[in-house]
Amino acid sequence: MKPKREVGLAGYGAYVPRFRIKASEIARVWGGVDEALPIEEKAVPSLDEDTITMSIEAARNALARAALDPQELRAVWVGSESHPYAVKPSSTLVAEAIGASGATLAGDWQFACKAGTEALQAAIALVGSEMADYALAVGMDTAQGRPHDALEYTAGAGGAAFVVGPKSESLAVLEASYSYVTDTPDFFRRPYEHYPEHGNRFTGEPAYFAHTLEAVRTFLELTGYTARDFQWAIFHQPNVKFPAQAARMLGFDKEQIAPGLLAGKIGNTYAGASLIGLTAVLDIARPGDRILVCSFGSGAGSDVFSFTTTDKLVERREVAPRTGWYIARREYIDYAMYARYRNKLVMN
Repeated sequence: MKPKREVGLAGYGAYVPRFRIKASEIARVWGGVDEALPIEEKAVPSLDEDTITMSIEAARNALARAALDPQELRAVWVGSESHPYAVKPSSTLVAEAIGASGATLAGDWQFACKAGTEALQAAIALVGSEMADYALAVGMDTAQGRPHDALEYTAGAGGAAFVVGPKSESLAVLEASYSYVTDTPDFFRRPYEHYPEHGNRFTGEPAYFAHTLEAVRTFLELTGYTARDFQWAIFHQPNVKFPAQAARMLGFDKEQIAPGLLAGKIGNTYAGASLIGLTAVLDIARPGDRILVCSFGSGAGSDVFSFTTTDKLVERREVAPRTGWYIARREYIDYAMYARYRNKLVMN
């Protein structure tokens, strides 16, 4: 898919909470085996942090890099599977806080871990159709995992925001995108349930790998590119093994994916996972680099994008904190504090 008007990322920003819990601490409580842990540690939101507050921080960073007046935004879209309200948009609060409220679209997006790239696709379409010059897309989550469940080790917090604008204002220009979906119910949460359900190994083969591989292979076939044409590649990161395995199966090597592979340090940030990986790559990419991004969302589907960086990237990336700064800025907590922060202690 290509928009009629050439567009790209005019600004980008990330946010990761300060607090971390080590996977070994979770294993200590539940008797896990350290050698089998899927990540090293994950980010934990504080009591005063949620999808809205974190989206505001990332959006402010994106606007700073875009050097844009928030009133020029014509859409504020927030993708997440952990919106604070069941009935009340996150996007209107974000728009109000960043100074974009008024003459703008606002809406919340859901599609499990690819809610953020769904919002990005819509922003690209809006700007690419010339209905707007600028739109903001956010992928952010404060993910939950049931105590003693495999997800508890990986369900992290954080995400990214992107200002989509015309090619002339872009730090990275969109070349093309492709989306692929099927009804594969590998992960879901029914109304009034606090924790999501997942299909264990089912989430791998018929879900993550089937959609990721099909989407990227079709994208490469349609564009005529090969893995060697990309300096960088970012895949959805439910853990460390899945994206590394998918990359290998598609012909990408470790050097191409390593800078965007953050799951080991912050966990699976769900709607923000592939997008925050993109911010980490933009922090180090050189002008003219080609970047492939592939998300995955349970339910299930994948979005693939190809971006080429411009000279403006080097000029503007130091305007806001780099993603690596947020990852390095960490304070460890034990399981008791983690349980408190994540509302795992229910008191009647």
